[in-house]
Amino acid sequence: MKRHLAVDTLGFPFFTHCTQANVSDDMGLIETLAKNIDYFKSKPVNIPKITILLDHGYHPEHLREELEKVYSQIMTKIRFELSAKPSKQEKKDQGKSGFVPVAARWVIERSNAWMERCKILVKNFERTLANATTKVNLCFIRLMLKRLAVSS
Repeated sequence: MKRHLAVDTLGFPFFTHCTQANVSDDMGLIETLAKNIDYFKSKPVNIPKITILLDHGYHPEHLREELEKVYSQIMTKIRFELSAKPSKQEKKDQGKSGFVPVAARWVIERSNAWMERCKILVKNFERTLANATTKVNLCFIRLMLKRLAVSS
């Protein structure tokens, strides 16, 4: 099973979706956005587009083509942006090697870490994808409630 998350700039989920493990990242994102297409249909055109930051495993042109089949005006409301990826020379200039975290991408990595703190999600025991998605949602609801309780 794969978990697909679309999060805001704070790392809280906009959309969650679970798929079988053999589904590509592109197809998982297409399914996630298609499942929530009413959100995009109701979004006014006169406000700024939603930027969806992608890592380099995604193919923005393919995503655009497939999503326009679902909703022809979707690209008037969203835009895809590939996240920055430090080159070998940039890493060398910074005196770093191997994995170097990118600030914008770290938001989703942190969200994944929050999700994995929920014991119920440590292993995939779910029989259905809908049940798996519900458990992911419950994990984030729990996290947000804890944050609200601390701030009040």
